[in-house]
Order: sequence, then structure tokens, then C-alpha cells
Amino acid sequence: MDIPRLPLGEVIAEFIDWLTLSGADFFDTFADAISVSITAFTGGLLWAHPLAMVAVFGLVAHGIQRRWGLTLFCVLSFLLILNLGYWQETMETLAMVLFATLVCVIVGVPVGIFAAHNPRFYTVLQPVLDLMQTVPTFVYLIPTLTLFGLGVVPGLISTVVFAVAAPIRLTYLGIHDVPGELMDAGKAFGCSRSQLLTRIELPHAMPSISAGITQCIMLSLSMVVIAALVGADGLGKPVVRALNTADIAVGFEAGLAIVLVAIMLDRVCKQRTPRGGDNA
Repeated sequence: MDIPRLPLGEVIAEFIDWLTLSGADFFDTFADAISVSITAFTGGLLWAHPLAMVAVFGLVAHGIQRRWGLTLFCVLSFLLILNLGYWQETMETLAMVLFATLVCVIVGVPVGIFAAHNPRFYTVLQPVLDLMQTVPTFVYLIPTLTLFGLGVVPGLISTVVFAVAAPIRLTYLGIHDVPGELMDAGKAFGCSRSQLLTRIELPHAMPSISAGITQCIMLSLSMVVIAALVGADGLGKPVVRALNTADIAVGFEAGLAIVLVAIMLDRVCKQRTPRGGDNA
């Protein structure tokens, strides 16, 4: 006896079609707002002379980590990218990664805190996070492409959906693992709920939250490159072009630029650990 096939895919497709038709004005306005924001952000990175921006990035890296070795690595990496001719693409990728990460942090950290304080909410949220992290990345591009069309907007939205689970999970773990003794001590000293959060929970959970932000940056970078398939700018474009034409030279150079950006973001954003000196 044949079992009738559930028309799950058809139902989802009809829902997306209905959403596209009924919310066309909203999606167009939303897409325009995001496009203007990311264009302005990218323009800010490209406004100054590349050598001046290399110096700024080096100062930022040293100001955050206080390690001369890392600072030198960042400066030499950006100079190599500039020499290879991928400066504009790198700035476009960097702008999208930072924009997506900012949105993920603004959404993910409060949701993680709320989930840690509400076990029932996290019970419902957990399978949603599992789904967001296991669905193939290319699948995210299909509905966003239908709703927003070609360009940077579907790539950014897909990136946020794909990467936001990391800060939610790690913020939840950091807050959830705060020792009960610390909470009891804070309550004994008369701390309110907001004071317990800002003075005890968040400082104790900061290493976990920082790890979530770093992981979010790496996930955003990987998704931003894939988003080039739907018309997003950045280093993904030369990679896709090299794949289509089997151009080994362009593919290697663009891939090297992506690797350097990933290493720099990972090292700069990683939480500092106590060291015997500032030199690396």
C-alpha cells in the first residue's frame, strides 16, 4: 500500500509566494534600508587611502590585543591583499561581516540571557537553533533570494540567520553556568535582578560570550563568501568567477585573502589572556 506523500515542500513554496506578493512593499523598503546602510559602511572603509586604513587596522589590532607580533601580521596581511589587488573586495567583505556580526550580537546576546533565565523558553528554542545550524547554507539563500532579489541584502539576511545561533547558545551557556554561590552572595548583599545581571552574571559569562562572538564572525565570513552566488559583493565574487572559469591563479589569490581576513578577525577578537609581556 502506497503512503500518500506529504506536500511539505509545496506548502512552504506557496507560503513564500504568498509572502512575496502580500509583503512586496515592506520587503522592498527593508531591502533598500539595508542596502543603503551597508553601502555607507563600505564607503566609509573605502573613503580613506588604503595605506592609511592599513595603519588604522594595525593600531586597532594592537590596541585590542597589545601584541606586536599580531599587529605586524595584520599590517603585512593587509599590505599583501593590497598588492594582490583585492583591497576593495576585502573591504566589502569586512563591511558585511562586521554588519552581520553586529546584528547577531544585538539579537543573540539578549535572547541568550532571556533563555538562561527561562528554561521553558530555551526548551522551545533549542530545536530551532539546531535547525538553524544544520540546514545547508545554500538553502538559506533560496527564500531570501525570492523575497529580496539579487544583491547584498539576501546574502546578509542569510548570514544573520545562519550565524545568530552561536551567540545565543554561548551566551546561554555562560549565564547558565554562573555558580549559585555567586548569585546567593549577590542576593545577600541586596543586589537587584539587574545588578545581579550586570555585576555578576555578565562578567562571569564574558569568556563564553566572547567565544560566541568570535564564532559568529567566522560563520558570518564563511556565509558572506557563499552569498556571492546571489549577487553579494566581496571576496566571494572572484572565487565564484575563478570556479566558473577554472582560473587557479585568481581562485588561490582570492582564497588567500579570505584566509588572511579570517585569521586576523579570529586573533583580534579573541579574548586576551594574561601574558608575561606584551610582545608576542
